[in-house]
Amino acid sequence: MAVHSKLPGPARDFLDWPFFDASHKALAEKLDAFATSGALGDIDHADTDKACRALVRSLGEAGLLDAATGAGGTTPIDSRAACLTRETLTWHDGLADFAFAMQGLGTGAIGLSGSEQLRATVLPKARSGEWIAAFALSEKDAGSDVAAMACAASRDGEHYVLDGNKTWISNGGIADVYTVFARTGEAPGTRGISAFVVFADDPGFSIAERIDVIAPHPLATIRFDNCRIPASRLLGTPGEGFKIAMRTLDIFRASVAAAALGFAKRALDEALAHAKSRKMFGNTLSDLQLTEAALGDMAAEIDAAALLTYRAAWRRDVQGLPTTREAAMAKMVATENAQKVIDRAVQMFGGRGVRVGEITESLYREIRALRIYEGATEVQKLIIARELLKA
Repeated sequence: MAVHSKLPGPARDFLDWPFFDASHKALAEKLDAFATSGALGDIDHADTDKACRALVRSLGEAGLLDAATGAGGTTPIDSRAACLTRETLTWHDGLADFAFAMQGLGTGAIGLSGSEQLRATVLPKARSGEWIAAFALSEKDAGSDVAAMACAASRDGEHYVLDGNKTWISNGGIADVYTVFARTGEAPGTRGISAFVVFADDPGFSIAERIDVIAPHPLATIRFDNCRIPASRLLGTPGEGFKIAMRTLDIFRASVAAAALGFAKRALDEALAHAKSRKMFGNTLSDLQLTEAALGDMAAEIDAAALLTYRAAWRRDVQGLPTTREAAMAKMVATENAQKVIDRAVQMFGGRGVRVGEITESLYREIRALRIYEGATEVQKLIIARELLKA
């Protein structure tokens, strides 16, 4: 989503909430300076591969990838910082947020469970923007149902040999390093899955297909054909892959909610500006009670989602408590509410709202995927219910 608005930037009044401290206010200033520096406006969004490479480099040079990968590689990721960064970036540009988020998701498992050598090899280059990272979990018949995974890895002496396909892999085709989950057979279902690090130049690794979606970004099906990697690239222990994947997703799930917040807040800001300036029936669009009611709904839905999002992040960062239920609630409510907010903004803009190149049209395409990836809304409902039933 290219920036074509005269709006100054996202509001920062929510930083007075008790979830934040001085470091987050400083980060917000750093993010605003980056967004107004021209780093986003110079990106060619017609070529998403080139754009993502440039964005990752720019984010790394600005020191903003620390919030995704952990400063120094061994520092725990501050969930509130990751959320604040994603919310800010999506307000400005959806592809910038994608570039940031995938550096975190693609390296999260390495930071959690990688050897000291793997962390030293991968994390500094991902944090600087020199390397692009990817997270390879999904398959054609194993999306929400991870236990159906077919991609396999077999031990052969001091190596593992990977065979099979992964699909819907963000950064597929441009990534330098992939966190890959494959069946190793220690036990049935999810207990027989392990996690590995695969480099793009490993023999037997290839890109089977590039995938185009409504909000374009680098996406691919990747293939492993007798792909032989050192056993030292195993993350954690054999059979621990599913737990590693879930721990990684738990870290970043709240940040998906934050990304949705950024999209929703941009839609509301655009709708407010439009409603105040659009002449209608001798007044402005904002003078109509139906418009006021819509704006009221949009504002309330955004704040409800924001409170859930930053509660989940604060609970993880400050209280050190599990956030499986809280992050699922935040992800579900924020993405669903953002879809409603953006739909209302499109409606308010009328014909302009669906014109290609308008911010509302771009937001409408951007938000749809967030209700699916990293656990569809229906999956979040199941997670919430199961956590309740455990109590």
